Amino acid sequence: MRQLKRTVKIGNITIGGTNPIAVQTMLNVPVKDIAGNVEQAKRVAKAGCQIVRVTVPTPADAAVVSAIKEAVDIPVVADIHFDYRAALAAIDAGADKIRINPGNIGDDDRVKAVADACNAKNIPIRIGVNGGSLEKEILAKYGKVTPEALVESAMYHVSLLERHDFNDIVISIKSSNVPVVEAYRQLSLRCDYPLHVGVTEAGTYRMGLIKSAMGIGTLLLEGIGDTIRVSLTDEPEKEVRAGFDILRAAGHFVPGPEVVSCPTCGRTNINVAQIASEVEERLRGCNKPIKVAVMGCVVNGPGEARGAGMSPQKDRRKLFQQVGVQFQEANYPDKIRVDELCEEIERLVLE
Repeated sequence: MRQLKRTVKIGNITIGGTNPIAVQTMLNVPVKDIAGNVEQAKRVAKAGCQIVRVTVPTPADAAVVSAIKEAVDIPVVADIHFDYRAALAAIDAGADKIRINPGNIGDDDRVKAVADACNAKNIPIRIGVNGGSLEKEILAKYGKVTPEALVESAMYHVSLLERHDFNDIVISIKSSNVPVVEAYRQLSLRCDYPLHVGVTEAGTYRMGLIKSAMGIGTLLLEGIGDTIRVSLTDEPEKEVRAGFDILRAAGHFVPGPEVVSCPTCGRTNINVAQIASEVEERLRGCNKPIKVAVMGCVVNGPGEARGAGMSPQKDRRKLFQQVGVQFQEANYPDKIRVDELCEEIERLVLE
């Protein structure tokens, strides 16, 4: 059961409530390379990214925000650390959301300046608590990074904004360890602000994907989370695709085909892995909500094929009969198998 939070509007996206969970990423091109950031923003938008974040270390770097805004139609979040003037410049440059820790930008007058500027333009603020940068006092109190310490830090930063009548807030609590999910559970009980979930500094593609799937997937299955980011030491496009894969695996609707394939065994006499990978790549960009089964034999093939690319009103066995059975013929070229499967999918008219 989804834990419903208050709604927050980020540019042309609304999160919270019953709105779909949004997939985010962050650009990793050096901030001074504005053209490079723009091109990467275009690529992640093409990959399906719904909210993109870019770092703005100094006021002058806010130029990257306006450049990206001109190039893509998805909301742009300015990532701010320490310099409140960078936040003000990003707001003027058209940022759709500010990511900041109020306690890290100086005295209360600076917090008020950012809160007032965001209130004036209806721009939300995401508070981003990270296990690697907890306040010294909180870390001393708990002795180490614990769920309770992370939640206390988050609520402290929330209070800094609430005292200035700012409530357009999103919260994230991140750590490089999967047990951060317990902090999200506790936080979800403490407030009704929408939550951005993820496991930060998760690692390179393989381990980062495993940690993210465990952490984000667990929270989604418990109904927690309004936006997600899969943090990988890799290209942002891979983060976006992984985010949608995790959403789909957790039972959320994701447009486009779902490709399933068997792990193969001694009954298999074709290259299922190669065929399935090529099918996935060929179907990238297809928005038909279908399930495509690439199976190596007739044991589970017909059963999986019942949901493979056919609407309830059509004969779901047809695709398996036309393509799946042909996969059993070792002398049937893989390219023809993939071509015929994709052509069949293109011909489908879903009702």
